[in-house]
Amino acid sequence: MIPSATLIIFLIIVFVLVFLFVNTIDRRKWLTFTISIVVTPLVYFYGFYPMVNIFSSYHHEKYFDSENWKSSPALRYEMSDDLVATKELIGRTKDDVTLLLGPYEWLSWNDTIHGKDPNMWNYGLGIEPGALNDQKENMCITFRNNKVVDVQLYQAPILEPENDAEK
Repeated sequence: MIPSATLIIFLIIVFVLVFLFVNTIDRRKWLTFTISIVVTPLVYFYGFYPMVNIFSSYHHEKYFDSENWKSSPALRYEMSDDLVATKELIGRTKDDVTLLLGPYEWLSWNDTIHGKDPNMWNYGLGIEPGALNDQKENMCITFRNNKVVDVQLYQAPILEPENDAEK
């Protein structure tokens, strides 16, 4: 782990809280300080840090890699921001996109044609980790004249799988 300003600030906050708590138990400053120094890393790495990771929406981001995209569909959200930011797909043909990303997973509905639009491909990106996350990540690629003109990320509710045994 690389020490950063955030890490140092959080460690100081945890140290102060532990110091104040231990100070209520025993008034000897040298003992309170020693216990606080020993206990602070434990409280930080086994209590505070896991809670921050559970409730924050931070996730690792990776550069786009076609092989990883195809082999790990549940982790595509890690590469999606790079794919959109670099405009890797803009101007590519449907064949190029199929070669890079694999076949589309579903087509978007288009009200003007009252059906699924073959020029709007969708890919599931997986579910970003987090305790309060109830959305799945998706990507829609829009084609015009067989070329990509737009790539959009969007979220959709996570649907419970239907159980055929209950029907």
